Amino acid sequence: MMEITETWIDSLAPNSAAIKNGRDLNKKGKYIELHRSEDGQVLFGLCAGSGKTPYAPSADFAIPDKPVMRCSCPSRQFPCKHVLGLLYAYAEGRPFTPAEVPEDLAAKREKAGKREEKKAKEAVTAAEAKPKKVNKSALKKKITAQLEGLELLEKLTRSLIRRGLGTLDAKELKVIQEHMKQMKSHYLNGAQIQLGKLFLLLSQKDGKEQAYSLAADQLAIIHAFIKKGRAHLTAKLEDPELALDHESSIEEWLGHAWQLTELKEAGLVAPAAELIQLAFTSYDDTARQEYVDCGYWIQPDSGEIHYTVQYRPYKAAKLMREEDSFFEVAIVPELYRYPGGLNRRVRYESMTSRALEKSDLNRIREHAAESFAEIVKSVKTQLKNPLADPNPVALLSVDKVVADGEGRLFAADRQGDTLELRDILDNGTVHLLKFLPEDALSEIAMLAMFHHDSLSGRLAVQPLTILTREERVRLLY
Repeated sequence: MMEITETWIDSLAPNSAAIKNGRDLNKKGKYIELHRSEDGQVLFGLCAGSGKTPYAPSADFAIPDKPVMRCSCPSRQFPCKHVLGLLYAYAEGRPFTPAEVPEDLAAKREKAGKREEKKAKEAVTAAEAKPKKVNKSALKKKITAQLEGLELLEKLTRSLIRRGLGTLDAKELKVIQEHMKQMKSHYLNGAQIQLGKLFLLLSQKDGKEQAYSLAADQLAIIHAFIKKGRAHLTAKLEDPELALDHESSIEEWLGHAWQLTELKEAGLVAPAAELIQLAFTSYDDTARQEYVDCGYWIQPDSGEIHYTVQYRPYKAAKLMREEDSFFEVAIVPELYRYPGGLNRRVRYESMTSRALEKSDLNRIREHAAESFAEIVKSVKTQLKNPLADPNPVALLSVDKVVADGEGRLFAADRQGDTLELRDILDNGTVHLLKFLPEDALSEIAMLAMFHHDSLSGRLAVQPLTILTREERVRLLY
């Protein structure tokens, strides 16, 4: 059986309340029986509930990276608090006596095994079959509709620029909202989001001067999207295969949701990868009308910084499990990578975990960029593309953190080059540095988020995590 730790169990929970309730079941001694199968693959037991009949939670590790959780309770949460409590009991070292798997559970396991065999056979058959044909006629209609949508978007932005941002009234703002709805009907979800950002900026009642400056930047992004989107769609219509672009993020900007099979066919999958999360944040994206859970991870064998992201639409947020920080090493059978720049979005279908060791910290630190000048050059190259991520993340080798006469903090490399430390996200971290001991601010590796301030023209970074020789200090988690 895989190693079961509290951190791993926390990552399974649908929300923080389920974690608390699962732990409380243990504290209150609600588990009447705790057992494990003779082969160690199944944990099961009985948990006292509100009725006369106890609930029967179980965790089946026949496939270690895809454990199956079951319970006889009526809860709609998955896994429920009874299963979580069962796992916490095991992680805490409570005794699980060997016992034969109950008949009803054994029957369910047998049925599940047959389903897995059937899926495996179907997967082999699908792999051997001819590639699925694309409905080119329908795709051409969609591309034509997208091109028409880009024309509407261009007319709107030209009208806004001609009138001047400072003269826009409630009527013009309503026109922007109407165009947002039209973008969706033209299969341009990316355009809808960008117009939403523009609308929010122009709707601000305070800080008008800064809002107009940011709105001008937003219009530049929309203009670049129109130009690159039109060129891409036009070229796609001329391509007899109507192939997807696996190199850049333009497909996502145009509303394409990548399927794992597509990423695999494009060779964007790596086997047997390890990931270590260095930072995590959740925020409310009003323009998207979604909550966003974002984690930054390093692949210790290559040093690449990836990110995972989950979007939880407002309407469905209560039904979706909120992602959370992960403090161990994730062992992923298959790591899927999205097209992108310095930081690629990644996904995986299953994972196991192990404890983070000192040797892992040493491996991570070895990948830190020794020269700020080199990494800044790569960041600036990315920022020249308006459609690229405006806040790339990199691991820096920092000789020391210093302050100037005005109290501003800077990260300095061994060559004496410096980068100003400034809060970029709403979750500030720079002020936390004053609480760290001196040895945690010299000869360290720092995970930092870059940002180019269009008003000052300067590049700054926000510290997300600090790695000393002894520990990982997460400032954003």
